[in-house]
Amino acid sequence: MHKEPEKFILNPNNLCLVVVDVQEKLSLAMKKDVVEKLVKNILLLIQLSKLYKIPVIITEQYPKGLGRTLPEIKELVDEEAIEKIHFSCIKEEEFFRRIIRAEKNQIILTGMEAHICIWQTALDLVLRGYSVFVPSDAVCSRRKEDWQTALQLMRDVGCIITCTEALVFQILEKAGTEEFKKILEFVK
Repeated sequence: MHKEPEKFILNPNNLCLVVVDVQEKLSLAMKKDVVEKLVKNILLLIQLSKLYKIPVIITEQYPKGLGRTLPEIKELVDEEAIEKIHFSCIKEEEFFRRIIRAEKNQIILTGMEAHICIWQTALDLVLRGYSVFVPSDAVCSRRKEDWQTALQLMRDVGCIITCTEALVFQILEKAGTEEFKKILEFVK
């Protein structure tokens, strides 16, 4: 048994969803089926976040070169995307301000690329005392081996590696609620 099972407990009142660099040109460098699955899962997490009033933060790595956030994601989020040049989101002042302002200490981390921006952000968040949940089916890299290495690195530093549906149903807790009924239409 894990020494700290309580760290696996999600509290929707203490959560923030972060969507890292799911951008037009970067998406084209990924396998099409991987991007489709990634976007579907991120959209599901955003819908869940709206139901539970979980803050959503979106970042864009050098948008002049990599394009903007995919429109299907952007249209669901009210906050402006944070432009960044650092690979770790935490090293961008505006991102750090929004994380502090959100006053949450559990972060669901999604996006691209798992072995670069996701990994470096996860490490910096863990070093600052955040609990980081990484749904393996809502992060990706251009190469599968890089994605696998990133998941192992994040697990090694204390991130919770999970999957989108596990997170969603853990937050929902039970069937029959209004939230459950609303989310069911997105779980296909």
